[in-house]
Amino acid sequence: MTKIKLCGMTRKEDIAAVNEIKPEYIGFVFWKPSKRYITPEAALELKKALDDNIRAVGVFVNEDIEEVALLANRGIIDLIQLHGDEDDDYISRLRRLTDKPIIRAIRIVTEEDTVKAENSPADHILLDSGKGGGKVIDWDLAARIKRPYFLAGGLNIENVSEAIEKLHPYAVDVSSGIETDGHKDPAKMREFSSIVHRTRVSS
Repeated sequence: MTKIKLCGMTRKEDIAAVNEIKPEYIGFVFWKPSKRYITPEAALELKKALDDNIRAVGVFVNEDIEEVALLANRGIIDLIQLHGDEDDDYISRLRRLTDKPIIRAIRIVTEEDTVKAENSPADHILLDSGKGGGKVIDWDLAARIKRPYFLAGGLNIENVSEAIEKLHPYAVDVSSGIETDGHKDPAKMREFSSIVHRTRVSS
């Protein structure tokens, strides 16, 4: 059944909401240009308050490998999400520094991208339209990918049910789609999660 990742947590009230909703994953963004950027120190405090059954994903964009491994090995995050230009060699070198699972985000625009996704050596892949741009990816291209994947890119309350019914992804990943005025909205977070639960039962 499709799992849920609520990404871009930055505040204590965000963690209070996810502890109630209980998604399988939440995300901390460690890319400084992002409006959802969080410092490692702040993320550590939020992680301490996070329900032990919810796994924290750290999102990185072309970050120094040693820095990524440090955050993983300190227990701030449980999984590593690479959202930049990191190649297979980067993944191989990172694996020598930490045993945390690696998610490789891949921008799905052409058929060539689907082949790249299928062949990625990462533990998991995430399909997206860019670096948190909130644009929906080409679902027809995504449907060609046979390995399990996290589906991101423009998901929200209005379209997540259709996405699950059409693509049956391993997990759905949402950030801007559960926000109001630039902050996580607990009501939208609950509704999004409720829709996913209802859809995965019916499908």
